[in-house]
Amino acid sequence: MSVIMYRLKQNGRAAVILPDGFLFGTDNAKVAIKKKLLSEFNLHTVIRMPHSVFAPYTSITTNILFFDRTGPTKETWFYRLDMPDGYKNFSKTKPMKLEHFTPAIEWWNNREEITIDGFDKAKKYTAQELAERSYNIDLCGFPHEEEEILPPKELIQQYQEKRASLNADIDRILEQITGILGINTEDLS
Repeated sequence: MSVIMYRLKQNGRAAVILPDGFLFGTDNAKVAIKKKLLSEFNLHTVIRMPHSVFAPYTSITTNILFFDRTGPTKETWFYRLDMPDGYKNFSKTKPMKLEHFTPAIEWWNNREEITIDGFDKAKKYTAQELAERSYNIDLCGFPHEEEEILPPKELIQQYQEKRASLNADIDRILEQITGILGINTEDLS
C-alpha cells in the first residue's frame, strides 16, 4: 500500500484490493499508513467484498479501496457488497462475475446511506470521524448473529428442553419407520 501511495502521481487514481486486516489493524505501521492515506490522499470509497471472492486460493475477506491524489480526504463512503442470491460461496466453478457488482455500481451513481436490519450497508464518515476511531476503518461489515449468554442454570434448562424435544422427534420417526416396516416395537426391547 505504501508503494502504491508513493508511486501515485498528482491527480492520479487508484483502486486497491486489500484484506480486512488492513482496515481494522491497529499496529503502528497500519495506523501510520491509514493516517497518511487520509491526510495526503482522498480515500473516497471502500467496497466491502463478500467472503470467498478469491476461493479456493484464499478465504481471507477483502475490500476495494478507491482513492486519488487530489487532496486530503474529507469523507469516505463504505458500501457492503452482499453475496448474490443463489450463492452461499464463490468457488472455482462458481466465481464472482462482473454482474455481481451491479448493486454497487447502481449505488455508486446515486449514493445514499442504507441500513438493513440494524446493520449499515452503506454509510458515509468524515475523515475526522475515522481519525477519532483510531483509524479503524472496519465499517459496514456483514451482519452477524449475536449469541445471548444465559446464566448456567437457564442454559442447562434450555439444553434439557432441546434434548427432550429431539428425543420426542426421534421416537416419533422411529415409530413411523417401524410401522411402515411392520415391526412390533415390543419385539425390539
